[in-house]
Amino acid sequence: MGKRGAAAAAPGPDKPEPHGAAEKRARSGDGDETGDDFISGLPDVVLGTIISLLPTKDGGRTPVLSRRWRHLWRSAPLNLEVTLAPVRTSSRCVPARTSFRVRPSAVSEIIPQHPGPARRFYLRCPGAGDPGADDLCAQAESWLHSPALANLEELDISYANPRLLPSALRSAPTLLVAKMSHCSFPNEIGPSMNFPLLKQLSFMDVSIPEDVFHDLLSGCHALESLYVSEVFGVGCLRISSPKIRSISIRHTSMQKTELVIEDAPRLVRLLIPYYGSCDNDCVTIRVVRAPKLEILGPLLLVVSKLLVSQGISPVGSANSMHTVKILALRSSGHELDPVLNILRWFPCLEQLYVIFHEHIEEDKKNGPQYDPLLPIECLQTHLKRVVFRPFTSNEKQYEFARFFVLNAEVLNKVEFEGFGGYNSVSVAYQHRFLRVENRASQDAQFEFRRYIRTEHQLVEHIHDLSVADPFRSHRQD
Repeated sequence: MGKRGAAAAAPGPDKPEPHGAAEKRARSGDGDETGDDFISGLPDVVLGTIISLLPTKDGGRTPVLSRRWRHLWRSAPLNLEVTLAPVRTSSRCVPARTSFRVRPSAVSEIIPQHPGPARRFYLRCPGAGDPGADDLCAQAESWLHSPALANLEELDISYANPRLLPSALRSAPTLLVAKMSHCSFPNEIGPSMNFPLLKQLSFMDVSIPEDVFHDLLSGCHALESLYVSEVFGVGCLRISSPKIRSISIRHTSMQKTELVIEDAPRLVRLLIPYYGSCDNDCVTIRVVRAPKLEILGPLLLVVSKLLVSQGISPVGSANSMHTVKILALRSSGHELDPVLNILRWFPCLEQLYVIFHEHIEEDKKNGPQYDPLLPIECLQTHLKRVVFRPFTSNEKQYEFARFFVLNAEVLNKVEFEGFGGYNSVSVAYQHRFLRVENRASQDAQFEFRRYIRTEHQLVEHIHDLSVADPFRSHRQD
């Protein structure tokens, strides 16, 4: 940095710097102003980590900060984000984050200047046949073979190409995170795959032969979190993993899909993200062994398909799963009986989320009736919190919620997320319809707040194992 740049960077917001101070520092040292710059005083390895977490363009601009930063970008782990989409920050159709990514033409300049190592490679490309798509795939092949992208830790590729890039998994031995979208896996790559360090794996809108899928999973010895969304070609997803802690599946196709969790001794949560009222109604889920499963859902309650297309068949007497503490159910509010019958499976349930959706025709079909002579254990001894969302205050939803108010004996809190605001008058009105004065648990508190959609939130944190309750709304109080 020259004298003019140093002098311009030094003055504080309240007091101008004395004339010539920057020049004196430049003569006494290397011209950097690290006295009050605590970040620049950090070790190179820490600064390199900071740079590697920045978007590609921002990371490439750090050498202009000062001489202290000038050499760091070349040695910091490379975070390379490439997109073929036009960068137009003023367009509503392109996310603002796109402006931080680089065009393919810039990659040919970045790679020769950065000898490595690389932390992350992100590639977004339109479908085959779109202008530039074929050329970008060919370029990506050459980039992945360059030393600058050797030993990747994170790989995120989506390019709507009929076949997965042959070199896409070249860094398999060092990958920690992998996400594949809009592509097809060939049959010939299966037997050679080995991912000894991979912890997070995502498949979104991919076609993969069933044997390749299972060969790939068998090579993931450290896998902790798996997310599959719209995976085609696999009729039955069989999971047997000693370290996996989170499994998430989403399927909207009419093609039947079955998820069988054969042996997952460390599995804590089984998530079923959704976007529409009928998402995942063609998925059958069978849990054979998951002794630590605590979080489950949101399960879709369509009576006619409850045990056929979205069935949970846990092993154990009376189909009970004593380990589940948090459960989310999707209901139109017209099927209380099947909800109560499902609750029998989870005698130690502590938190229940009821996510209301639009009433659909299948809900009208009859299922097993609730028998009040057969007690529901969790209502008597464990259920402490129930959340209803979105609560529109129709009669069916009132009837649904009243059952828990009048029968859950150890409730601490009942939460209603609705549209519009709540005041003392409207809350008193809600209390009257819910018969709060007759509640089974005198300790129960009632909270009414504005509804915030959580579908995208669930997917956004799908691999974040630090989130204790993935169904809880992240809102500003």
